[in-house]
Amino acid sequence: MTETSAPVLAIDGPGGAGKGTISRLVAERLGWHLLDSGALYRLTALAAGKHGVALDDEPGLASVAAALDVVFVADVETTRILLEGQDATATIRTEQVGDAASRVAALSAVRDSLLSRQRDFRKPPGLVADGRDMGTVVFTDAPLKIFLTASAEERARRRQLQLREAGVNASLSSLLKEIQARDARDMQRSVAPLKPADDAITLDTTRLTIPEVVDRLTELLTERGLASAI
Repeated sequence: MTETSAPVLAIDGPGGAGKGTISRLVAERLGWHLLDSGALYRLTALAAGKHGVALDDEPGLASVAAALDVVFVADVETTRILLEGQDATATIRTEQVGDAASRVAALSAVRDSLLSRQRDFRKPPGLVADGRDMGTVVFTDAPLKIFLTASAEERARRRQLQLREAGVNASLSSLLKEIQARDARDMQRSVAPLKPADDAITLDTTRLTIPEVVDRLTELLTERGLASAI
């Protein structure tokens, strides 16, 4: 199997739908590689701040993206992310960085800089690619494309619980407004808007548990001959 023929499970969807957790668990179960594409945009935004590059400086941001020094280190329960040798796992998940990443991701020059970088993650035995345009732009030939979604209210509730576990108090109503605003911005942007690929399977996770979703995706991969039954 060559790198370009390695199977890809492309998982797209809005923030809070469970893409990150589901993608990591499927990759762990199958022994596949993992790409957290959203982290790349967050890392670009974070690196831009470190190097004094403004969020409206498209050429500057593209240069930051092209030179991004990032390493993904898979642990048992999470994926640690190192930016320029420093652990940025928690920092890039803040609302502030997330909002900046959404703005960065709307810039075509930045997306172009990161496109080939993302495709380099495609290696045997396979890749689970998590993002917002994995199936529509980055891996258009992926043999299985999933669009994970959930109600905005449920995604806000999940985010509040996540923050609470981290010792951060956040208003549910404010989180809901932020999620709705980000959804609108992501869906309406002119470059790679958030939407299901034409051949994607949409899976609503509002009332599903994480194990149920992981089982469903591995079943789909097995049914299509892309992975062995586990």
